[in-house]
Amino acid sequence: MIENNPTNVEAAFDMLLEEVEAEIDFVNKAGAKGFEKRDYEEAKEALEHAAKLTAFRDKTVGLREEWEQISELKVDEDEETVRSQRQNLGRLRRGLRTPEKAYYKPVLQALSEMGGSGPMSDVLSKVEAMMKSVLKKVDYEPLSSSPDMPRWRNAAQWARNSMVNAGLLKNDSPRGVWEISDKGRRFIAGKAD
Repeated sequence: MIENNPTNVEAAFDMLLEEVEAEIDFVNKAGAKGFEKRDYEEAKEALEHAAKLTAFRDKTVGLREEWEQISELKVDEDEETVRSQRQNLGRLRRGLRTPEKAYYKPVLQALSEMGGSGPMSDVLSKVEAMMKSVLKKVDYEPLSSSPDMPRWRNAAQWARNSMVNAGLLKNDSPRGVWEISDKGRRFIAGKAD
């Protein structure tokens, strides 16, 4: 028995998540333009669409996590030979982006060191320093939808969203401020619920 190599599927999930995140950014910008024009119906439509896209993104993250559990199963050598003969998709980037969950502990540790809360930019600066040895070359590449934003920074912000949904960060913090919850404190102390 040998372990399978689920790299192509993981890379496909990464690509899908990036494209969905780019679409969410686009819809957010459209909503902001609606507000600027005082076209509140357009802004409302964008908000509703962004909410649906974000829910879809969250489901996709769940599917990726399910895939990661499934891909840990062992396969025999015959199955592995067939798998290795499959066509490589070619388009997939070398080196997958760092998984979203890898940001959880650094974000929580940064917030803990900052007294429990802090502005997003300060938190992300600390997270980058903590993850320097973990982040890959692909994580520093810019997003096609936001050429000024490195992929890791976008992934960390989405990790924040998932952490809010998981109760590790507070969901009622002021805009632009990240704040650890009691559950988040227990998580970094190794006393997860």
